Amino acid sequence: MIDHTGFGVTNLENSKRFYTCVLASLGHTVRLEFPDHAVGFGPALRDESADPAGAFWLTQGTPSTPRMHLAFSAKNKEEVDAFYAAALLAGGRDNGAPGYRPHYHPGYYAAFILDPDGYNIEAVYHEKR
Repeated sequence: MIDHTGFGVTNLENSKRFYTCVLASLGHTVRLEFPDHAVGFGPALRDESADPAGAFWLTQGTPSTPRMHLAFSAKNKEEVDAFYAAALLAGGRDNGAPGYRPHYHPGYYAAFILDPDGYNIEAVYHEKR
């Protein structure tokens, strides 16, 4: 449904370092960069149906108020766990350790962190039951 999205960050270089580390755990990398202005992240392995410049963008600017929530898809529970560990190591703050969230639906396995600007970032795996 959504081709690409993103948000403004207070320090582009700091956020780029953070997300480069965190999104690598989910198989994503920097796809396009406009120095001092914006950076786009997308799948490390080229997907012909995906935006070649990336689906997630950070731009130098004022963070949105209130801070948005963004959830990244994970291929399995191990990727969710790796996302959470990488985010904490990169300086993110815990906002919900990896685990099942049955109140969303059975098999919803996710972890939540707050990024350097306080955005609520999630990795989620929808387990088939």
